[in-house]
Amino acid sequence: MLKRYASFLEEFDKRLKEYFSAHKEFLCCKKGCTECCEIGEYPFSRLEAEYIMSGYIKLLPNVQLKIKQNIENILKTYKYSENYQCPFLINKECALYDYRGIVCRTFGLAYVVNGIVKLPECVNSGLNYSKVYNKNKKEVILENPVKENLMTDKVLRSKLAEEYQLECGEIRPLIKWFM
Repeated sequence: MLKRYASFLEEFDKRLKEYFSAHKEFLCCKKGCTECCEIGEYPFSRLEAEYIMSGYIKLLPNVQLKIKQNIENILKTYKYSENYQCPFLINKECALYDYRGIVCRTFGLAYVVNGIVKLPECVNSGLNYSKVYNKNKKEVILENPVKENLMTDKVLRSKLAEEYQLECGEIRPLIKWFM
């Protein structure tokens, strides 16, 4: 299943590359910007959790230890908040970037959900899509948003996912996979 998922990701990433390219004038994403990783809930399916752990076991022991410490620290306070810093973020970089989940791969893009343009949270910090977003009116003027719903559950239950015969399993916040 993980091999099929890796193949699925290769094809899905090609599609995402086109989306990011088409929207490059609205995007501020670059290496070192980790706003999307610093506070969130990070929905991951069982399949994604297994995939990211397949990358984790390949990491150097000192990096694994840092991730374990991050997870332990999050779990100590998790009952008080649903949002937390991604445990895989180390020194402003994702330790498991090649194994990241759908939510991480799609973050930063505006896309349509039920006829409404869904914007990334970083728009409120003046980053992605802030040039075309009126904060006071809470409206976006974007001629060509991504028409594909890029929410994790929709992507993992899409026609492309069906072609790869993926079984994504339950989707829950990333940290709950470590409880």
